[in-house]
Amino acid sequence: MPCEAAARFLILYGSQRGQAQSIAEEICEQAADHGFTADISCLSNQDKYNLDSEIRPVVFVVSTTGDGDPPDTAQKFVRKIKNKSLPHDHLSHLRYALLGLGDTNYANFCNGGKTIDSRLQQLGAKHFYATGHADDGTGLEVVVDPWIEGLWDALKKTFSSMSASDQQDPARSECTQDNNHKNASGQKNNKADLEVDLNLLKLSEVDSQNGKTDSSVAETRSTTLVASLKQSVSPLSESVLKVPALPPSYLEVVLEEASTEGDAIPSGEDGFREVSISKAVQLTQDDAVKSAILLELDISEQDIAYQPGDSFDILCPNRASEVEELLLRLDLQMQKNFAVQVNLLKNSSKKAAKVPLHIPQNSSLQFILTWCLEIRSVPKKAFVRALADFTRSGSEKRRLLELCSKEGSADYNSFIRDTNICVLDLLQAFPSCLPPLSLLFEHLPKLQPRAYSAASSSLQHPGKVHFVFNVVEFPACPEHPARTGLCTGWLVDHVSSILRPLGTVPASERLGTSALPKVHVRPRPSSTFHLPSDPSVPVVMVGPGTGVAPFIGFLQQREKEHEMNQEATFGEMWLFFGCRHKDKDFLCREELERFAHNGTLSHLIVCFSRDEPDEVGTVNRPTYVQHNLLLHAKNVASILLKDKGCLYVCGDAKNMAKDVNDTLLEIIGNELQLDKLDAMKIVAGLREEKRYLQDIWS
Repeated sequence: MPCEAAARFLILYGSQRGQAQSIAEEICEQAADHGFTADISCLSNQDKYNLDSEIRPVVFVVSTTGDGDPPDTAQKFVRKIKNKSLPHDHLSHLRYALLGLGDTNYANFCNGGKTIDSRLQQLGAKHFYATGHADDGTGLEVVVDPWIEGLWDALKKTFSSMSASDQQDPARSECTQDNNHKNASGQKNNKADLEVDLNLLKLSEVDSQNGKTDSSVAETRSTTLVASLKQSVSPLSESVLKVPALPPSYLEVVLEEASTEGDAIPSGEDGFREVSISKAVQLTQDDAVKSAILLELDISEQDIAYQPGDSFDILCPNRASEVEELLLRLDLQMQKNFAVQVNLLKNSSKKAAKVPLHIPQNSSLQFILTWCLEIRSVPKKAFVRALADFTRSGSEKRRLLELCSKEGSADYNSFIRDTNICVLDLLQAFPSCLPPLSLLFEHLPKLQPRAYSAASSSLQHPGKVHFVFNVVEFPACPEHPARTGLCTGWLVDHVSSILRPLGTVPASERLGTSALPKVHVRPRPSSTFHLPSDPSVPVVMVGPGTGVAPFIGFLQQREKEHEMNQEATFGEMWLFFGCRHKDKDFLCREELERFAHNGTLSHLIVCFSRDEPDEVGTVNRPTYVQHNLLLHAKNVASILLKDKGCLYVCGDAKNMAKDVNDTLLEIIGNELQLDKLDAMKIVAGLREEKRYLQDIWS
């Protein structure tokens, strides 16, 4: 018993959408293979742990959400450790390691983890292993996998150090040495398990599917091979593989031919309300590169309040055609209306196993696959590893093991992660893979609602809220067929009966309200992305494409506020907007020009990236919003630095937001004659003062 305690550590995770939890659980599962015992808890369950007296090493896995905030499940913990009355040595007894998750496409990379890490250090806690910062923009596994791999040696050294510092307790010292021995041998055994020499799974093996040697081997080897989802090339195809440990099964799924009781879309208890879509307008011309849609939702009968800058979650289902294909591929089409019972497997080795709360009992299989599981999610390596064990063809199994292996990381990124393939794509590519339904329930995450910025003000549109979005399109590629974005594609199909071109009669005037399409929504109030409370503060808004959506709400709000209080002082409002073509995708053009005409909008600065120059010789015309920002650098700098104004940026995180940030650094550096480092400090100060705010997405 003392030996077990000596090699026991604690894992605490803060997760917004399940990734940090999944990684924490992976660490917990691997612990036993390395001779350790791990306890695991969410940071929100503060009754399950007490850092004030914790003597075990602690491993934190923390994601980042919003504008660099810790996840919701970690907020209470952060407030607790930020208590200013805590002494500087309050956690001096604590040894910990931290893995932060983030995305470099967004500002404040990994700030959720950094916030906790910094505060733990201030309270005297000490690292026993270097902090890791994993980037979802390039692939979490690039950092996560080697970080976990190095964790075990760090823990081993930590337990040895703890033993050495307690020489007065011979029993404990002996126990720790014994554990170190077990740990070392455990690592060796685990290494033997993970390094899989798959000579039996080379292409020349006897294929278990047909019992015959693959006669195409000689022909295949004589031609030049190109790597693909289904096929590897040398040296990977000849490599000994180090694959992840097989995740333990923990769910039992029973299908019963009985009435289904749980087929109800989440409602009031989750904050969602069913509302009518009263208007749907196509804002772009038919020949525009992207199709942009404006939706108006009638929220007049619901207790829903919002401000410009807030967002709304929309519940959307998986595509019916993809659910049908998945049922067919799993040979479950005849049982799609059967009631589902999900139970924990007896004697499962999974730590803290529990039935996922997002899978309702006694719902039909079709309902669960449609509304509860994210079947479009990119399969993680652990899922690919598990699928390999249910693959009959030797060559197909070998390829799946390659894709989840350390040696196959580049192929995993190229053919799975970067191409956004889903489990259905994998099952179509590897026809001998026949996983049980329970495996999908264990590995597919919860189907998440999609968030859209409010593009209206309730002052101007009482009882209504507007959204503006592009219909996302994924072109066909070798890994998957052409398809539209899950929510945007569903929405445009959902409103097809009322969708109209700009300038025509709304469908609600032709149809009764009962015939209007419905949608489930809930508000997501923003903590910061709002107009300044003082209307005299000047504002600069940067929103190309559908990034203009929240700024339409800002301008509607200011227009109404001015009407209601004409004596008040209002600061300047600048909008930098951009699109491809002036006559094809200039979103909300009439409304924006009206704002400029009546003075609500002081300056409307637009650019069109794909239009030909109006005149010969105008080759240096601005192409993107950042170019126009540079042209108005003195005004922008004056508003932000002299007038203490606010800068808002909305739109694409990967390119536009980064380019705008770089341009802002250039503007401030030039105007104040500063080098880049000092300019970065000024920009960081604007962020801290909540005067440089972003609502961006990738």
